[in-house]
Amino acid sequence: MRLDLREIMDNPGASVPFQCELETERLDFPSVKGYRAKPRASGRVFNEAGILRLEGTVTAEMICICDRCGMDFDSVKETAVDAVLVEENTGDDPELFVLEGEEVDLDEVLSTCFILDMETKFLCREDCKGLCDRCGKNLNLGPCGCRKQIDPRFAVLEQLLDK
Repeated sequence: MRLDLREIMDNPGASVPFQCELETERLDFPSVKGYRAKPRASGRVFNEAGILRLEGTVTAEMICICDRCGMDFDSVKETAVDAVLVEENTGDDPELFVLEGEEVDLDEVLSTCFILDMETKFLCREDCKGLCDRCGKNLNLGPCGCRKQIDPRFAVLEQLLDK
């Protein structure tokens, strides 16, 4: 979605509100199985002493896969967006977003901020126990039947316990 900024470019203190939905094609992450709905964004672009700033939030309801136990879980991600918009980026500063004439491509700015804020590890809960490394049982559902592995240095002593 393109947002026309003509009316605020030369008018310090002016702002333009926005609300939109983001396409999920660019928002592909290995641990995100899908989205319940398109991520929603809202906020405003305002002229702060001649500098155009975009602030707002992106909210996404996702179906994720836990990186420890492999179970699906629902997650809501809310990303705060605060970006500076410039007419041209001469220093290749990744924190600045370039205007296209007198418009800004909201999808580009909001998607980039959402991607940069995404977690690197997805957990169904903070205390997720994961899977047993021998039998593969989900330890969140209860203990597995595997015997605790003995340190190989004590293997000879274990034979004494078996007798």
